[in-house]
Amino acid sequence: MNSLAILFFLIDSTLLLSFPRRWTPLPLLAGACYMTLGQGVQIGPFHFQVMRLLLLVGFIRVLARRERLARGLNTLDWIMLAWGAWALFSSVFVQSFVGQLGTVYNTLGIYFLIRILCQNVEDLVHLAKIMAFVLAPVALEMINEQISGRNLFASFGGVPELVVVRNDHLRAQGPFSHAILAGTVGAACLPFMIGIWRRHPLAAKVGTSACLVMAITCRSSGPLMSVVFSAFALVMWRWRHLTHTLRIAAVAGYILLDIVMKAPAYYLIARIDLTGSSTGWHRAELIAQAIAHFNEWWFAGTLYTRHWMPYGVSWSEDHCDITNQYIGYGVFGGLALMLLFIAALWVAFRYVGQFLRANVNGDAEQLRFVWALGSALFAQAASCVSVYYFDQSFVFLFLNLAAIGSLYTSKWRQNRALGARPMVGAPLQA
Repeated sequence: MNSLAILFFLIDSTLLLSFPRRWTPLPLLAGACYMTLGQGVQIGPFHFQVMRLLLLVGFIRVLARRERLARGLNTLDWIMLAWGAWALFSSVFVQSFVGQLGTVYNTLGIYFLIRILCQNVEDLVHLAKIMAFVLAPVALEMINEQISGRNLFASFGGVPELVVVRNDHLRAQGPFSHAILAGTVGAACLPFMIGIWRRHPLAAKVGTSACLVMAITCRSSGPLMSVVFSAFALVMWRWRHLTHTLRIAAVAGYILLDIVMKAPAYYLIARIDLTGSSTGWHRAELIAQAIAHFNEWWFAGTLYTRHWMPYGVSWSEDHCDITNQYIGYGVFGGLALMLLFIAALWVAFRYVGQFLRANVNGDAEQLRFVWALGSALFAQAASCVSVYYFDQSFVFLFLNLAAIGSLYTSKWRQNRALGARPMVGAPLQA
């Protein structure tokens, strides 16, 4: 690490250890947004980027203060643990154990830290406020990239100094490893900001502006589509009683399209181009090739996908560009790893629905915020079809899952205190 990164890490770690529990996500988010993967330390085969070091400091804090999950593990927590266990087990057959261990450490680290640090609705609202002001400087820097053509985060390494140009458009990326990931983070965080609009209008306006700037300045179709998905899910609040019908209609509509189209229906992705520089065909073809080569990866993943596509990637002679989170988990851990991730998404969506049904006459603003969390996850789930979170952007995906897990546990505790019947899937006693 260079001297500036060391100073940042020391300050951030001090805050992580000393802040009150509600403020502790601030240094974690700062680490994800203000430091690149270019900074870290190498210990033997283990590479600890700044974000991984901060996760370690976070767990030291949790152990020192004896903080823990409220009321123990719920169903979503168990699925995440099973996901991590299978990722490590599958590495025995195909992947590098050290590589899989790093992925599991990142994923479960941020998930369980947020679960422990944010234990009720007010904690999560506060998390959204923190997120708004943390993202604002990133958005300003991405505007600077559009104006100057240079990335200020390049001083930390891991990102190029000169902004990438595609079809005469500058693609700002901030501290993230790719412009699409930067834009996806902004788009997926947008519902958090809308969820606190009435209770905390200043933070919401700052955060909304930052999210939209990030999605626009990355100059990529994927994040713009994620904004559309976020907006669609948020608007559906008014017709939330129709969500079950819409799910059935969506499945039926897809099947109908698959029948009438010459190509599989997922090739509609190839026709989406909002910036003039989309690679939608690659994403659709990747799905087709993953299906065609199912026998190669279904058990525990595969070490070779280069033959799937007519072109490869500069950073690997063995793989094509895996721009799909679901397929990525299949490649690196087999069908079970993919299905466990999908199960985690499904349970989280179910938790949102159960929370809303159990509190029909509750605080309207609280219910809107819960719906916003579900809307953010909807945008994340849709984005996973076209992006793989291979840098610190993973923080925002699993933070979203953890937030919904904590919300569910919080409401379960409240129902128990009132003597009500617990919701399905209630957590185990600690």
